[in-house]
Amino acid sequence: MTKIRFGTDGWRGRMADDYTFANVRRCAQGFANWLLDEGHAGETVVVGHDKRFQGDHFAAAVAEVLAGNGLRVLLTDGAAPTPVISFSVVENDAIGGVNITASHNPPQDNGFKVRDASGGAVPPDGLNAIEARIPDTDAVRRLLLDAALADGVVRYLQPQAAYLAHLTDLIDVTPIRDAGLKIVVDSMWGNGAGWLSEILAGGKTEVIEIHAERNPIFPEMARPEPIPPNVDVGLDVARSVGADCVCFLDGDADRCGFGDENGKFVDQLRVYGLLAYYLLEVRGERGPIVKTLSTTSMINKLGARYKVAVVETGVGFKFVAPAMVEHDALIGGEESGGYAFRGHVPERDGILSNLYLLDLMVRTGKKPTQLLQLLFQSVGEHFYGRIDIRLSGDEMKAAAQQTLDSVDINGRALGGIAITERITIDGYKFMMADGGWLLVRFSGTEPLIRVYTETTQKEKVEAILADGQKLVGLQGS
Repeated sequence: MTKIRFGTDGWRGRMADDYTFANVRRCAQGFANWLLDEGHAGETVVVGHDKRFQGDHFAAAVAEVLAGNGLRVLLTDGAAPTPVISFSVVENDAIGGVNITASHNPPQDNGFKVRDASGGAVPPDGLNAIEARIPDTDAVRRLLLDAALADGVVRYLQPQAAYLAHLTDLIDVTPIRDAGLKIVVDSMWGNGAGWLSEILAGGKTEVIEIHAERNPIFPEMARPEPIPPNVDVGLDVARSVGADCVCFLDGDADRCGFGDENGKFVDQLRVYGLLAYYLLEVRGERGPIVKTLSTTSMINKLGARYKVAVVETGVGFKFVAPAMVEHDALIGGEESGGYAFRGHVPERDGILSNLYLLDLMVRTGKKPTQLLQLLFQSVGEHFYGRIDIRLSGDEMKAAAQQTLDSVDINGRALGGIAITERITIDGYKFMMADGGWLLVRFSGTEPLIRVYTETTQKEKVEAILADGQKLVGLQGS
């Protein structure tokens, strides 16, 4: 049997290779074993899915296993955004959730995400405990779906109304509806299709949706991830129609992307800076901010300016969500475009993130490029870049790790800027003399090395990334 290992959020695999119905059932049995060992027999679990191939059938398979273990299941009546599924855990007093989604991964993949009673990601020790309880065989306990529905052990859930009602506690969208904006929404063939259109309907603002149908092969993009080049079509449409901005949602709508009034992409680190500025300056709220080590130093500068604590974690919401709960954080975020907010569940929410960005535009009366200038007046201009390097196998990964472990930072520079410190909390982060940084990290869900940088010197981005690849041993040193 395939050895199943949980990464950042759970388990992901290649469909019909290791991601099979038998292995999904094994994962469900491991999750059930963990819940039962924690004393949650007979409690409720929410199960949902995205629009990938066979997603509804994989979700049904999970529901059967949970029901076969004496747990009660609320199974979404169709594909639902990840934040809606997470909110449904709290709304229905469930003990946890399972979400069948591979989020922004390529179309060949699918995943098995787990959530705890907060609606947020299960912390690392919980993920390890679930993984350890996954049986080595496909001998799992099941109650077939028809029987489970007849017994009332599994019930269908319509989660939309409760989530939309909850949004009214977080934001008044009436000014956005009445602002007369022209907004392009690219939901990347995924679960976010139709949600912003429904929320903003009935006023002067026009919403133009693209990639809103279900298409599990995600045409016109490599994957449903809201970063270049996947966003290029949406930006082209925005320029052609003269849109005020572009709102992107990834495949399961937990991540946010944004484009400005010129049809240019606003990178995720700048978006995080804008969201924090919006909450601190425009809404006047206060509270700790949680950030992963892979995201922007602008957050640290905003924290100092507004006298709020900044808590830094490893990469992934399995670190961010528990930290948000522990510190009652105002906002939590990561480099990939996932942001969560106080008063909501500790879960990334691309729908709410985009609404907050639109509200920032309306409240200030400024376009996205003007908002960035406002942000830079507070923290200075910052520039970001990232390279993903595909690994050919375990030998390449081991060699890269050995090379990174042996790097002598004394006298070493990146893009001509001296390295001052190496941090190995989660990956290899190299701090530079100008306050910038470079991070080298192995993906928890794919065979990739990610090389990221943020600097205050635009002309240095490419050189820093090139020197970062040398640190990994992938270019001549």
